[in-house]
Amino acid sequence: MQYGFVIDHNSCIGCHACTVACKAENDVPLGRFRTSVKYVEQGRFPDIKRHFLVQRCNQCTDAPCVTICPVNALDKRPDGIVDVDRDACIGCKACMQACPYDAIYLNEDLGAVEKCHFCAHRIDNGLAPACEVVCPVGAIISGDLDDPSSRVAQLARQSGAKTRRPEQGTGPNVHYLGAAEVALEPGSASRPSMYLWSDRPPEKPDAWPVSLPVVEDATVVLDQGHRIEWGWPVAAYLLTKGVAAGVAMLAPWSVSLGLAGPAAGWVPEVLATVFLVATFVLLVGDLARPLLFYRLLTRPNLSSWLVKGGVILSLLGLLLATGIVARAAGGGVLAETLRWPTAALGVAAAGYTAFLFRQCKGRDLWESRLLLPHLIAQALLCGSVCLLPWAPASGGLKAIFIGASLAHALMAVIERVRSHQTANARQGAAFLTSIRLGPLSPWREGLLIGVGLSLVLVFVAPAIVFIPALAGLYLYEHAFVRAGQLPPLS
Repeated sequence: MQYGFVIDHNSCIGCHACTVACKAENDVPLGRFRTSVKYVEQGRFPDIKRHFLVQRCNQCTDAPCVTICPVNALDKRPDGIVDVDRDACIGCKACMQACPYDAIYLNEDLGAVEKCHFCAHRIDNGLAPACEVVCPVGAIISGDLDDPSSRVAQLARQSGAKTRRPEQGTGPNVHYLGAAEVALEPGSASRPSMYLWSDRPPEKPDAWPVSLPVVEDATVVLDQGHRIEWGWPVAAYLLTKGVAAGVAMLAPWSVSLGLAGPAAGWVPEVLATVFLVATFVLLVGDLARPLLFYRLLTRPNLSSWLVKGGVILSLLGLLLATGIVARAAGGGVLAETLRWPTAALGVAAAGYTAFLFRQCKGRDLWESRLLLPHLIAQALLCGSVCLLPWAPASGGLKAIFIGASLAHALMAVIERVRSHQTANARQGAAFLTSIRLGPLSPWREGLLIGVGLSLVLVFVAPAIVFIPALAGLYLYEHAFVRAGQLPPLS
């Protein structure tokens, strides 16, 4: 069984009755929507047409929000409805990145996510969803799509019935009749600063990249706003995790890389531990309900790379702490031996984010196959540059830093200019160079400072090269994290 909707845009009049009914039925907060109506106007006066598009959760057959949720707060019921347990949610916002339809929002009052749940409380009592009941023209039809005799299944099979973003492979179960392609395809119409009755919501003020085409004479004149949910803490987490992982990866070769005396024995583990603790602080602090982080242990979703990543980071921390204790107790041989599995976990810690981002089906830029080697190169960059103050004359550390920096720069440029398969990924790549952070272009300045300036300083002032290298990498991560979230999904 699979509950779903057909939205008949041959009948829809854009009255917003469904939006109002949904808000009243489910106590939806001000400024948030479980269902909304987008207006797109196309043409020139007097030959102009307004298209409507009713947007909501698609109750996906293969729901990426369910897969990525680390605490099983989202669940696909036997009837196909994707429901949310708000009491279980820790507010990590990963499901919002996984949803290709921008259908999930964070209720700040509760610290939990919410979405259209097909009015499951009404379905369980034999009633239709509130939006369907209130629609004055009968444009919303619900039912079991798996029942070929049902009206909704027959309408969904009609020629011309479409779904939103089918290329994501999620199996959306909201079908549209008569919807205009310019309304269905996010980003195909221009988005002015002023909407029909108000200013455009301020959540994504970034200018649309001039390199991206839009349909001529097509303009979005009404839509809901969508916030940037992952900001500077996620960019900083990528940096601190990169340092911890990179130092751990290089620790077994600390002596051959030029570290001597106590520095060779203590610095790698202590430095990696400090940055690993910073990583945990950033991750927990970015939760809407940080005091509930323990639910990652008590109700883990083992299919989520947030949980798998947490296990990797925890094991890395355990081995680092064991190595420090062993060395303090005089067990130098044991401490040296532990550096090898620690290095392996360092590789895993550096790379697991690529698999986490691949579960973010709403952010095509992040799903790049280049991301795994790119993250490992960044970790080697971070690890080598952070060990240089203790071995400034080390030719080995300098060679690793130079190689990792050039690899980072090369992959960053390739990601920007290469051909991307989806419109969402093309839009994200174009946003990389249009983002601003004050007077800076963080993508460009990130490479100029983090690679260009650092490659000069590594020869003249190696003990301080970590400052521009890490600052530049943070700027780059800021651009990458933000750019993936800027393309519209609705």
